[in-house]
Amino acid sequence: MIMRMGSMHRKEVINILNGVKLGYICDAEVESSTGHVTALVVPGPAKVMGIFGREYEWVIPWENIRQIGKDTILVEVPDNEQPRR
Repeated sequence: MIMRMGSMHRKEVINILNGVKLGYICDAEVESSTGHVTALVVPGPAKVMGIFGREYEWVIPWENIRQIGKDTILVEVPDNEQPRR
């Protein structure tokens, strides 16, 4: 199945291990030599009133994605995995 990144931005990312809504995809990491997507990036909560950017972001490896549906993307992010600052 072919999917454009533009359509991925509108899908909510949910961690199936704890039911937490992580947010919406803002970016993707791509292997430059092959063009394969290696991870999806979801921004964390905004800092003071959203003015000063984000405190951290979730970088979800492609192998942790369990299902891509019409409106949501189900992922597995263990509780001990730390977001990237």
